[in-house]
Amino acid sequence: MEIKKVVITNFKGFKDKFTIILNSGLNIIVGDNEAGKSTILEAINLALTGMFNGRYIRNELSQYLFNEKAVSDYIKSIKDDSPLPPPSICIELFIIGKAEVAPLEGDKNSDGIGHSGISFSIEFNEIYKSSYEALLKTGDVKTIPIEYYHVVWRSFARDAIIARNIPLKSAYIDSSSSRNKNGSDVYIGRIVKELLSEDEIVSVSQSHRQMKEQFMDAPSIEAINHKISEAGKISNKEIKISVELSSRNAWETGLTTYLDNIPFHFIGKGEQSIIKTNLALAHNKAKEANVILLEEPENHLSHSKLNQLIDAIKEGDDDKQIIVTTHNSYVANKLGLDDLILLNDRKTLKLDDLSPETKTFFEKISGYDTLRLMLCKKAILVEGDSDELIVQRAYQDRNEGKLPINDEIEVISVGVSFLRFLEIAEKLNQPVSIVTDNDGNIEALKKKYKDYLGGNTKLNIKICFDNIIDTGTLKIGDKPFNYNTLEPKLLKANDLTTINKMFGTEYEEINDLHKFMRNNKTECALKIFQANEKIKYPQYILDAIT
Repeated sequence: MEIKKVVITNFKGFKDKFTIILNSGLNIIVGDNEAGKSTILEAINLALTGMFNGRYIRNELSQYLFNEKAVSDYIKSIKDDSPLPPPSICIELFIIGKAEVAPLEGDKNSDGIGHSGISFSIEFNEIYKSSYEALLKTGDVKTIPIEYYHVVWRSFARDAIIARNIPLKSAYIDSSSSRNKNGSDVYIGRIVKELLSEDEIVSVSQSHRQMKEQFMDAPSIEAINHKISEAGKISNKEIKISVELSSRNAWETGLTTYLDNIPFHFIGKGEQSIIKTNLALAHNKAKEANVILLEEPENHLSHSKLNQLIDAIKEGDDDKQIIVTTHNSYVANKLGLDDLILLNDRKTLKLDDLSPETKTFFEKISGYDTLRLMLCKKAILVEGDSDELIVQRAYQDRNEGKLPINDEIEVISVGVSFLRFLEIAEKLNQPVSIVTDNDGNIEALKKKYKDYLGGNTKLNIKICFDNIIDTGTLKIGDKPFNYNTLEPKLLKANDLTTINKMFGTEYEEINDLHKFMRNNKTECALKIFQANEKIKYPQYILDAIT
């Protein structure tokens, strides 16, 4: 049992109709800030639990739940005497499963076809129609009249439902914020409760009540209440302090979870996230399949702890649907780019057809900045640190002192993994330039990039290298010096005097400067990057930044 599709209308950042198709098992949602990653998790959790920010939404209705543009269009229409209907929020979850989801099947959904699922709406309540029309005539509507709204929670079969009727349960784990209530964590309490049998729940509840009754009968409490009653005429009724006993399940919020004798809400956020996730993964009630919503697990976790959490997620997704949001390339690479969903401009793209070799590469060597490539406007891929510095300075010199990142262009060192990154860029249609050495063998270079050169040229991918093979007499040991890397090409584009001045050296022979630059690649690149003077750059670098 799992969510196949989510449709969100007018909820927070999503106006009109936004649709996301989810994978079975693991989903990794990535996107820039304000792309809507958190909103997707909040929407799923709201539709399954009726809760938002740890509180029941029925009691927390607010204009700020609605899409800002939808609200402004509505207010503007009233001022123009052509009022639009009051906007509504709708969240639909299309669910697939076995017999347990059959009662949810119907055609009351935005697709208008038979499917199992639920619809959660915040909409205008028609019983207030006459009052609303009277309000409109006053011309004093400046916000959504939220007092006339209600929550409508139905299955696709048109039946009213509550969370208990939904066979799919969600666990929302957000390590970046605290969702505690009365010193206890609401989610921890609920998960612990679900792990208990009915007899154990009754036993805990009775023990909790006995503890409260003992509190009331304690001599010190009786003495305090006696003192209150003698303090003077406060009321014609008896006043005393006690503890709340009316709620049948008061123990859920009245108890505190401890870890090594420390209250749960006092331990670190990272440890909280690990414990919550492991509890959710361990929950195996026979007729329930959990949807685990995990918000940016990299928050508050060291690298080793993050690795432990990722391993737990990967091992636990066999019978769970896990939806993770992240900004962290390590998390995305390690969990698997095959399950990644890129959220961009309110649209989704998947990388589920990458080659097995590329998926395995990024999973095993997970330190690469794949998300920098996916989330930028354009990218320039280079081999190493010195190339990155030179390309950034060349861009700066050509663009009035602006670095590439100021124009949402990433310069990324990818080692020798150009083709792996190009496979991702091709799937996403991401504009990418590659800056690479020809290493004295242009034919080998053309063979390597045969899928992107000549008749196979892609509009979004540009391979930039020097078309001239340079030679010379210099040898390093018994090996001929390679005149076809970045440093010799930089020296060729300038002259001995300019480069000596840049580095503070006084070499009289060009080969001596070649050797110096070869042995001090990063230091030379850093001096060029930081220098007040400008130099000339090889044409293939200029081609890449144009």
